[in-house]
Amino acid sequence: MRVLVIGSGAREHALLLALRDDPQVTGLAVAPGNAGTARLAEQHEVDITSGDGVVALAQEVRADMVVIGPEVPLVLGVADAVRAAGIACFGPGKDAARIEGSKAFAKEVMAAAGVRTANTEIVDSPALLDAALDRFGPPSGDPAWVVKDDRLAAGKGVVVTADREVARAHAAGLLEAGHPVLLESFLDGPEVSLFCVVDGHTVVPLLPAQDFKRVGDGDTGPNTGGMGAYAPVPWLPDDVYRGIVHDIVEPVAAEMVRRGSSFSGLLYVGLAITERGPAVVEFNCRFGDPETQAVLALLESPLGQLLYAASTGALADFGELRWRGGAAVTVVLAAESYPGRPRVGDVVVGSEADGVLHAGTTRRDDGEIVSSGGRVLSVVGTGVDLTAARARAYDILGSVRLPGSHFRSDIALLAAEGKVRV
Repeated sequence: MRVLVIGSGAREHALLLALRDDPQVTGLAVAPGNAGTARLAEQHEVDITSGDGVVALAQEVRADMVVIGPEVPLVLGVADAVRAAGIACFGPGKDAARIEGSKAFAKEVMAAAGVRTANTEIVDSPALLDAALDRFGPPSGDPAWVVKDDRLAAGKGVVVTADREVARAHAAGLLEAGHPVLLESFLDGPEVSLFCVVDGHTVVPLLPAQDFKRVGDGDTGPNTGGMGAYAPVPWLPDDVYRGIVHDIVEPVAAEMVRRGSSFSGLLYVGLAITERGPAVVEFNCRFGDPETQAVLALLESPLGQLLYAASTGALADFGELRWRGGAAVTVVLAAESYPGRPRVGDVVVGSEADGVLHAGTTRRDDGEIVSSGGRVLSVVGTGVDLTAARARAYDILGSVRLPGSHFRSDIALLAAEGKVRV
């Protein structure tokens, strides 16, 4: 089986590593890829938002399956074009991808499926903003305002703040740009990410993970695309995990089928584990980054065969997933100024070590690997438990050099110390 992976981040690097280990995968191609993925697969250029372009490339490399990593091509319907060309595709079609592309649509689906989530109000006019803000956040009882961009925002469209002026400025900026705004009630409690491979009614859950969105230690600073993650989640009771699958993911998958928008691909659910039980923060239509790097490091089942089963309607016959013991921790190395405009073009030293996954990198004509984006590398450590996995990840990170770079030093620390409680 020849597989074409679409994307250029550490998520795609992790996917390629896992696909390489599948004995039924005979060839790998990636587009556009990065300096790290070039060591694993044929590297090609393509406009990932063009269905025609991706189809032409898939035919050129004789792909038996296309795996689409990022959300933008999925929301634009690239998976539909691939399937229409008779090629198996892992990733939802345009209608189903709305579960990430429109937060308002996701809320409609959750309401119809009876899934608990934050109370929400959509604001589409600046004239309505102040009254809506008064209904959410302090002094309404919530500890903070939660303001979200209704559209895709690469993980950076959310502001959670106790400062009304900060909340208002963020919302007003979104409205000025023509984006509807979602105001939500605040969900307290530790957060969990759960990936599920889905094909219609069939749901196969992966290990739960926890990611870290804020840029600084102690969850300080602005939101990012993710600064680190770990898996599994030792503080999440097994009955709560099973309940998330049975009471949240399966009803949502069934509701998508009922609406004629059947989901086929990777359905991500981000949750807050509150005093009243799990509540959905968001759904995504693809593997999340950086959780993918940690979760796939522990997967023992053949990834290519799993994704192909979902892509061809055979997921119900795949069987139970197998996992390696222990834990995995991912730490993201970010460029100077990220999540603002990042500094790029600096030489990265030590980036070809085992456990280092590339994201914002490219190789110059002189052979040097240089930074080309905000999140430059993900470093993955595994071990018998979170303490050992953390030590391994930070040990690897210690051998990497990038001028002006930064990373969080507390990824998985509280969980390793047993200080996270449901």
